[in-house]
Amino acid sequence: MNRMIIYKEWIKTRWALLAIVVVLLGATAFTLLSLGKNVEFRGAGLLWSVLSLKDTVLIESLRYLPVFAGALLAAAQFLPETTRKRLKLTLHLPYPQGKMIAMMYGFGCCILLVLFLLQACVLGAVLNRWVVSELTVRILKTAAVWYLAGIGTYFWVSAVCLEPAWKMRSVLILLLAGLLYLLYLSSVPESYNGFFPWLALYVLGGQTLIFHSIARFKEGRQD
Repeated sequence: MNRMIIYKEWIKTRWALLAIVVVLLGATAFTLLSLGKNVEFRGAGLLWSVLSLKDTVLIESLRYLPVFAGALLAAAQFLPETTRKRLKLTLHLPYPQGKMIAMMYGFGCCILLVLFLLQACVLGAVLNRWVVSELTVRILKTAAVWYLAGIGTYFWVSAVCLEPAWKMRSVLILLLAGLLYLLYLSSVPESYNGFFPWLALYVLGGQTLIFHSIARFKEGRQD
């Protein structure tokens, strides 16, 4: 049964995943090629000076990609469950409902984490050729907040898709907007280091929104 659930999620999301991979790969390659051209023509010293004297991490063009990935995957995964009336059938399968829902969004989380980790590894490996490891770590720590925003977006958009009432959907959308505003409030490198664990706990708490929306769906809420 577990394999069947995973296969079902793969069938639903395969084209969205392809789009996400293409966008992530293309944007990452473009950013690194642009930096490589600067190094070729002006030398790696330029990157050192920019990182040292300006509030930049060189890869700002990638900062909103995790949000795009999280939103697209959540929509591809959970919109068909509600718009095509599949959720009622899913919840009536002879399988624990809580475990089924956990596997569904666990599939999405694992996919996003793998993609984000691969992108971070590529960025780290290439940047290490031009700057010292301390500066590379600084860049990746800053990018970690963007990845957290992507995971949070996945949780909140999933809950919005599963929520049966527009009033509650509006509340969830406002909560997501507030979360993203907070996570992108500062563009200063490593400005979130001190309370990153608390932000991560808050984002992980967003998982409960999915179960809350499922419970409201089962109750037939339409308010």
